[in-house]
Amino acid sequence: MNLREIVAHALAEDCGTGDVTTKALFPANVPASGTILAEEPEGLVVAGLAVAVEVFSQVDTSLECTTHFADGDRIPAGATVLTVTGDGRSMLQGERVALNFLQRLSGIATLTAKFCDAVKGFKTRIVDTRKTTPGLRALEKWAVTLGGGWNHRQSLADGILIKDNHLALAGGDVARACRLARERAPHSLKIEVEVQSLDAVKAALDGGADIILLDNMSVPTICRAIELIKGRATIEVSGGVTLGHVREIAAAGADLISVGALTHSAPAARFSMDIVPK
Repeated sequence: MNLREIVAHALAEDCGTGDVTTKALFPANVPASGTILAEEPEGLVVAGLAVAVEVFSQVDTSLECTTHFADGDRIPAGATVLTVTGDGRSMLQGERVALNFLQRLSGIATLTAKFCDAVKGFKTRIVDTRKTTPGLRALEKWAVTLGGGWNHRQSLADGILIKDNHLALAGGDVARACRLARERAPHSLKIEVEVQSLDAVKAALDGGADIILLDNMSVPTICRAIELIKGRATIEVSGGVTLGHVREIAAAGADLISVGALTHSAPAARFSMDIVPK
């Protein structure tokens, strides 16, 4: 879905057959001004302002929105990020949906920025995964980039990634699986394989893997695996990566560190909206 479709779906979900509370209280236009405030400490990376503007625009094209920061900016605590003027009834209808998008996307961007800050000075890229909210992948992966991260596959069509269950179905032969993928996949796609032992690293090298994903390995084992690979493949590390040891993994020489938590466990950032009559 594109942005317009995502927002339309969210509004339909929230509004149902109409905002009965607002209709009961306000039968006529209520000129008003609304402000959306960030309630997080210093260091929040705002993401979703463009989405919030789309929300209010779809509710009522006569609403006027002014953004005070750009998506991807690090903003001070308590800052006003967006102002809206026009019919207060329309603001009430779009308020929750706009805030939901801002909270979710800014939380992802902010957590991503923390991981990226933790590996500064190393070549390592922080990348996301496909562990996203169904229907919101495009927006959540956009938020990752706003926080300084990089996108892994958008979909299953974007790259060869031979995971543990592929290997289980294929009899567990890592080298053979890599060779089969090389023979049968489109020539433009790199071959990546997930491994969980040093023996599997050797098999991946024998199979000619372009990218070797070291999954759920301890840092000492990661170091030994990187010594085995010696530049013959791109090295990705994944599985249980936390802010507490991500820099240690980067220092070991990982090219990529994929972090599912960026999208599946990012805490929502806090925003509020105040609406007052004009």
